[in-house]
Amino acid sequence: MTNADQPLWQPTMVQIEAANLTAFMRQAAARWQTEFADYQEFRRWSVAENEKFWQSLWDFSGVIAEARGERVVADKESMPGARWFPDAQLNFAENLLRRRDDGTAMVFRGEDRVRRSLTFRELYDRVSQLAQALAAAGVEPGDRVAAFMPNLPETMLAMLASASLGAIWSSCSPDFGPKGVMDRFGQIEPRVLFTADGYFYAGKQHDSLERARAIAGQLDSLETVVVVPYVEENPDPGGLPGGVLLDDFVAPHRPGDIAFQPMGFNDPLYILYSSGTTGMPKCIVHGAGGTLLQHLKEHQLHCDLKPDDRLFYFTTCGWMMWNWLVSGLATGAALMLYDGAPF
Repeated sequence: MTNADQPLWQPTMVQIEAANLTAFMRQAAARWQTEFADYQEFRRWSVAENEKFWQSLWDFSGVIAEARGERVVADKESMPGARWFPDAQLNFAENLLRRRDDGTAMVFRGEDRVRRSLTFRELYDRVSQLAQALAAAGVEPGDRVAAFMPNLPETMLAMLASASLGAIWSSCSPDFGPKGVMDRFGQIEPRVLFTADGYFYAGKQHDSLERARAIAGQLDSLETVVVVPYVEENPDPGGLPGGVLLDDFVAPHRPGDIAFQPMGFNDPLYILYSSGTTGMPKCIVHGAGGTLLQHLKEHQLHCDLKPDDRLFYFTTCGWMMWNWLVSGLATGAALMLYDGAPF
């Protein structure tokens, strides 16, 4: 082998022994009474025996659900059309909010302007208040909740509160113009819109409310617009349908246990979009259970993520990696959130 053929990095035997993937492989081997000579044999098994693989992952990652059901997959040979765990009932947000202790859940930096953090207890309590406020505003399972937001903790709070109710989440980042947002949100008829008052980029302050008013004025379905103060302490929510500041929106509600709405494994959770390079952006719907299991697999097996690890990915709320990042909470990891210019 030449130097060019050498891997850039290899885990030590100590790291391999401590890895989630090693524990998962051993657990699967014991459960299904088989043996794997090496990783490549295990990988081949995961493809050939995919029903066994996904059942094993469900148990290994400790998915919280009211029911899993006996059927692992229906119409397996149909593509599209196969439905995994068709009898399962779970709530996506419940799986991400399993911790309620004083460990760090989120650390946020808005360039060099804003610094703050949340514990898992604070995260749960704030989601509880926001879920109650959304329910009081009439949000029900299947309703769409949209966000025109930076990568703030409040964006994740709003998503988790929406998901706890069985609502469907969709987001765009505030660098989008009104047309770019309307090309997306104009297709989904959101009932509630979250917007920050502005954002920071490369040391400059940018306003979002003027564009939010232009967007809201074209969304006939909107009943409530929740304004999150970020660049100003008391922004003016005037001119927005049902405009209300976040603190005022949640003020009537006290933290408490969240009544997570059970949803079907394949019920919609997120609406993401294609890039729009070949015409109008296409809506791409992601189901609650599939998103949860896939992200648990990537975090725990691919990334070896463990409780109290810190997870960072530089992303805006207009990219699917934001959705990937928030799922790190399901493993008990702390999320590192950054908004602004990367350099």
